[in-house]
Amino acid sequence: MSTTTFETAVKQEEEYLRAVHPAPEDIPGCMKLFDDFLSCNILGPQLKSLYRYGHISKCGPKLDDFKFCMSIKSLHPEEKRDAWTRRRAEWWAHRRLGKSSEDVWGIRTEPLKGFPPTRTDPVPGDSATID
Repeated sequence: MSTTTFETAVKQEEEYLRAVHPAPEDIPGCMKLFDDFLSCNILGPQLKSLYRYGHISKCGPKLDDFKFCMSIKSLHPEEKRDAWTRRRAEWWAHRRLGKSSEDVWGIRTEPLKGFPPTRTDPVPGDSATID
């Protein structure tokens, strides 16, 4: 398990997001976020989620992103970028520090004994010989 604190993870994510989105124009606009929310609710992605995970997609977080975008719309572009970067950094930090499918498996330090099996005895019913 990682010993990284939440605030450290947020700072690391903010640094990364500032490098990826260096200008205020690089962050997604409100219409893009609204389109993402609407496309989450259509039949295709919902069926895919139902098939893969056994439940329909939760589109609430996409709606929250759109609402957040609308709430910071009147800010100066740099302030808007800072607010968006902080919010995304917190989201990524929660994902990094939360549980994941990798928590189920332990890392193996040595190979299994007797694997792969050696083929010293002929397989019953295998009459093919190489001449």
